[in-house]
Amino acid sequence: MTLVTNNAASNDVERLDAEAVNSAGKRQSLYAARKKIFPKRASGQFRRFKWLIMLVTLGIYYLTPWIRWDRGPYAPDQAVLVDLANRRFYFFFIEIWPQEFFYVAGLLVMAGIGLFLITSTVGRAWCGYTCPQTVWVDLFLVVERAIEGDRNARIKLDGAPMSVNKLGKRFSKHLIWLLIAVATGGAWVFYFADAPALLIDLVTGKAAPVAYITIAVLTATTYVFGGLMREQVCTYMCPWPRIQAAMLDENSLTVTYNDWRGEPRTRHAKKAAAAGQTVGDCVDCNACVAVCPMGIDIRDGQQLECITCALCIDACDGVMDKLGRDRGLISYATLSDYNANMALATAGGADAINPDRVRNENGRLTDKVAHFRWKKIFRPRTFVYFGAWSLVGLAMLYALLTRDRLEVNVLHDRNPQYVLLSDGSVRNGYTVKLLNMIPEPRVIVLSLDGLPGATMNVVGLDQAEGRSASVPVEPDRLREVRIFVTLPADRLDEAGERFSFVVEDKASFESDVYRASFNIPEASR
Repeated sequence: MTLVTNNAASNDVERLDAEAVNSAGKRQSLYAARKKIFPKRASGQFRRFKWLIMLVTLGIYYLTPWIRWDRGPYAPDQAVLVDLANRRFYFFFIEIWPQEFFYVAGLLVMAGIGLFLITSTVGRAWCGYTCPQTVWVDLFLVVERAIEGDRNARIKLDGAPMSVNKLGKRFSKHLIWLLIAVATGGAWVFYFADAPALLIDLVTGKAAPVAYITIAVLTATTYVFGGLMREQVCTYMCPWPRIQAAMLDENSLTVTYNDWRGEPRTRHAKKAAAAGQTVGDCVDCNACVAVCPMGIDIRDGQQLECITCALCIDACDGVMDKLGRDRGLISYATLSDYNANMALATAGGADAINPDRVRNENGRLTDKVAHFRWKKIFRPRTFVYFGAWSLVGLAMLYALLTRDRLEVNVLHDRNPQYVLLSDGSVRNGYTVKLLNMIPEPRVIVLSLDGLPGATMNVVGLDQAEGRSASVPVEPDRLREVRIFVTLPADRLDEAGERFSFVVEDKASFESDVYRASFNIPEASR
């Protein structure tokens, strides 16, 4: 079979002197000096998708604290705010109190299940596209390329002796990196206070010391992780590469070098084909190695260092286009499809790889080659993860929509447990806490349910003693009141041990009930 190759295009393919310095077979010892990686800029659909994700995620992070949300005159107007001073978390129309932290726990559970779902279907897509480490490294590389040039220029500059030009470029690059790092730390603290007011305080030196300390710490970590350590954070510090293998199966998508059509690789395909040699599609141009931000060679197989950013796919597809061959020598593929194609190229494992077995007379891939189909994602494992994720989300949504924003808590006096009055009646003291969980003032009606004949008196309120009382409560506040409940002597023999405090907001029809006890002398029982 004749391999169709565009010889002119083949001569245009740039062959790069790129070394996979971070692959498993060549990785340095733990205490060895880091070998720098100079990733070449890639272009293609995955690179464009990464640009889009980077713009969206950075935009959300930097701009969210500045979004306003009108909650009325009694609550902050910042859309997303973690108000530590008042122990509140605001997210647009949602307000979370400390005792409702289970909502945050639920979100973390959903995030974990979602990560399992994504990994089991499309591999380490989180790592390759949306992980903060990946996003900020991409941002720092944009600055580096803009100042020092692309891969070859950066390698040349790195090996050149120090000069005014080199010093100026390095200083400019690191200065911009530091500014980005400061902006990153500053954006974080804006989530914990009113952003415009805090910005003024920071600039004028009036902000709290903890704000400056937090910015300094986050500035340092962003600068070091994104600018200096880069791939080492993913390789040595992050646990997910070692965990994600348990999430994958034979139908999970991963970035794969399809050696069943790429081997044997050669840089002189036309001459080798003319000599009757078996020739694969890989021309050993090292484009996939040159663009890899992790410094690995995807042709070595699956590696924990690979973050599946798919830039090697873009680089290889560009080479295949120049050579006039089918795209997908490196592609997102499942293990089941890979094994099926490998069996086809090796005659069921009985022979060495011969890519002619997967090509037709025109040099194109035959119809027997297995390609990924989206229906493979919809398998039992995917449904289990999605079902668990949806169940947690729906439970949280139901709890959020049906929750009451009015609560009552009662503490019975311990000493004394009761007071015997001169007329023979018995009085019990209680501390009642009324929690108004909306940013509006309320008048809460507090009443007794049960304990026939009993009356109550609210200390500090100019209201007659009776079975109920109206208690004003400020917006988003807890009000604590002292209450004395008195039971006449002639009703002691009818007293049960349990009764209820009922609180109700007549305007919103919200209510809450607390079961309490009433203590009487043993002789009266």
